[in-house]
Amino acid sequence: MVDLCKSSELDVEKGLEMRKWVLSGILASEEAYLSHLEALLLPMKPLKAAATTSQPMLTLQQIETIFFKVPELHEIHTFDVVELMVQLWDGCTFIIQLGVYRAFVDNYKVAVETAEKCCQANSQFAEISEVSFKGTCIKLSKQSLISLPPSLLYKPVDRVTRSTLVLHDLLKHTPSSHPDLPLLQDALRISQNFLSSINEEITPRRQSMTVKKGENRQLLRDQFMVELVEGARKLRHVFLFTDLLLCAKLKKQTGGKGQQYDCKWYIPLADVTFQTIDESESSPVPQIPEEELDAMKVKISQIKNEIQREKVDKGKVLDRLRKKLCEQESLLLLISPCMAFRVSNRNGKGYTFLISSDYEREEWREIIREQQKKCFKSFSLTSLELQMLTNSCVKLQTVHNVPLTINKEDDESTGLYGFLNVIVHSATGLKQSLNLYCTLEVDSFGYFVNKAKTRVYRDTTEPNWNEEFEIELEGSQTLRLLCYSKVKQCRDDGENMDRIMAKGQIQLDPQSLQGKDWQRTVISMNGIEVKLSMRFTSREFSLKRMPSRKQSGVFGVKIGAVTKREHSKVPLIVRQCVEEIERRGMEEVGIYRVSGVATDIQALKAAFDSNNKDVSVMMSEMDVNAIAGTLKLYFRELPEPLFTDELYANFTEGIALSDSVAKESCMLNLLLSLPEPNLLTFLFLLDHLKRVAENEIVNKMSFHNLATVFGPTLLRPSEKDSKIPANPTQPISMSDSWSLEVMSQVQVLLYFLQLEAIPTPDSKRQSMLFSTEV
Repeated sequence: MVDLCKSSELDVEKGLEMRKWVLSGILASEEAYLSHLEALLLPMKPLKAAATTSQPMLTLQQIETIFFKVPELHEIHTFDVVELMVQLWDGCTFIIQLGVYRAFVDNYKVAVETAEKCCQANSQFAEISEVSFKGTCIKLSKQSLISLPPSLLYKPVDRVTRSTLVLHDLLKHTPSSHPDLPLLQDALRISQNFLSSINEEITPRRQSMTVKKGENRQLLRDQFMVELVEGARKLRHVFLFTDLLLCAKLKKQTGGKGQQYDCKWYIPLADVTFQTIDESESSPVPQIPEEELDAMKVKISQIKNEIQREKVDKGKVLDRLRKKLCEQESLLLLISPCMAFRVSNRNGKGYTFLISSDYEREEWREIIREQQKKCFKSFSLTSLELQMLTNSCVKLQTVHNVPLTINKEDDESTGLYGFLNVIVHSATGLKQSLNLYCTLEVDSFGYFVNKAKTRVYRDTTEPNWNEEFEIELEGSQTLRLLCYSKVKQCRDDGENMDRIMAKGQIQLDPQSLQGKDWQRTVISMNGIEVKLSMRFTSREFSLKRMPSRKQSGVFGVKIGAVTKREHSKVPLIVRQCVEEIERRGMEEVGIYRVSGVATDIQALKAAFDSNNKDVSVMMSEMDVNAIAGTLKLYFRELPEPLFTDELYANFTEGIALSDSVAKESCMLNLLLSLPEPNLLTFLFLLDHLKRVAENEIVNKMSFHNLATVFGPTLLRPSEKDSKIPANPTQPISMSDSWSLEVMSQVQVLLYFLQLEAIPTPDSKRQSMLFSTEV
């Protein structure tokens, strides 16, 4: 009982400590916002003074319209900062603000229009605006220098959303006994209701422009994308308007002129068609070696760690490190996507974008096809019209930055690290019987990766898969689901020809996934509903190796005990799984990477543990990915990893040696130092993985891919030595410490995969080639 009380007190203390950190973050955020408001007020006084003279720049009415309620907001938030400094913020002030914000929002559109008209009509006002806002824009979150107030006028609108998120964070870390709790709950409820009431009323950045015959050309969507130009990857900003698709290049900013775009090409929507690879004359998409991508991830993780250290030590090189991080992340996003999305114009001229997901490709196709139903005529733009349209993109853009972590605030979630178990239950809402399957994708380092695929459920309108998958997360924030109808045709290039019936996505909320219970959810998409259950296991908890309760089994039992009992050199489970995979899984795309059905894996585990004589028959009838998953699970549940706790640190230090001769001597000596059952099992597995990689052209599993899958399973630090953090939502530096450790594990296995030959255990006892010292 005493222990429970102490634990409860510790939880309250931790909550209050986190509350202090949240409050300090709110204070910093409020101070930045206050500087925005001060920048807005800067030109207001001289303009008002001039309004009473014989030569006013603006009338008093125009001034009141442009700066409507800004002084009141400034006064409220000045009070907020004072309150925060003594840590008394409880959300009450925010409720009071909502009336002022409602008035500001209602006036926003008129304020922006008035400001733009005044700048166009009065060059002196435009000049004063530029001077007034110039100093502020340089220091605010890479805010582009614009000579008009609208960019700053949008800040109070944006603040409404920000304050709602802040209340949510503060509530999360406020103990249930705290007197502020009911006030914060009321504040969050009121702010959410307020936010939903204005969300559909104001879209300040999605403006329209007038074209010929009084029609409106409106921006529907814009996104940074990678274009393949003569075999080279180019970063582009793509704008989809109601009547055309425009591909632009963002110019480098020089001389403080703000953003500018160069139009690379455009296609009227009436002329857009989607190409397949057979119709395209362009060369195949160049594939970037996984090793190159992995090395870049390591470099990014190292820079992030340096940034965190500099923040603690308050060093003076942060700007240089952030610039370096931005360059590396931009390069990673440029070289990562490899899935082609091809469009062409009415003359057959084709353009190729590279994306990371079928989901994204289908999104673009859907929105273009839907808009094409409203676009009937082709047209051409004069050079002047095209220049005007391109210039307007600066104001119309909704996406201002490439999606990099460098653009995120420090208090934003860095995503989840660990394992997500997902059960795909069933689907309803289909109109006709089809052969259906689903795929699951999660984001990793800024792009999406396919992680699992259900079996094909044939000739039905209500498929019941009830299949469970274990998906590894690397800073993931979003889970995507795609539902396909199976077709018979297959493509030589391996690109999926199956038809997408529906797609949807959900955000992975760290709070709702923290419990041990399954979280049920429904993804609604195109009239089809797919039922899912999810459960998250943090990286630290997944490392815990539980000894088997059944010592006569094989899972969770020391490998030496199993081989001794079986009178074998390599455990029977390893041999049987490898034989079945080599019989029918060597050409399976993503073998060992794509998750098998968890229920099948558990059934095989139970059969091996009970020494079921029919296990071979069971395996022959199961999906080969489940057999691959069973083999991985066996190694993961060993009480001690195959490379042993004792030698783990030596392996990770040995792989870091720069001298190739010293590295080879060290790594081979360490390998041959493993206990004999461990060594023989590893050599057996190594030979198998090399044979898998021989089919890389078909199964897409290179040495590097296989090392990525098996490295963290065969090599793991002991629980007491692990640097992996317990909290999956921790700061970046801790998550990246884990990333660096995993990268090291991958490199060790990759090293042995790439070695042409390894001495056999017999020669180990006779060989004098290697030093006996490590």
